[in-house]
Amino acid sequence: MANIPSDPYILLSYINMKLRDEYVNLDELCASLDIKRTSLEKRLSDAGFEYVPSVNQFK
Repeated sequence: MANIPSDPYILLSYINMKLRDEYVNLDELCASLDIKRTSLEKRLSDAGFEYVPSVNQFK
């Protein structure tokens, strides 16, 4: 996960932008960026955010 922002709030913005503009779901984003979904969800969960599939973003 070295190629994505380390700050959790910048990461949130970056991931939500990618989900909105380029990917239909979190699995596709993770596969394309070669990152582990569980690691990404853990980092954002630690900052208080959770993936909401129905809106395809972290809230």
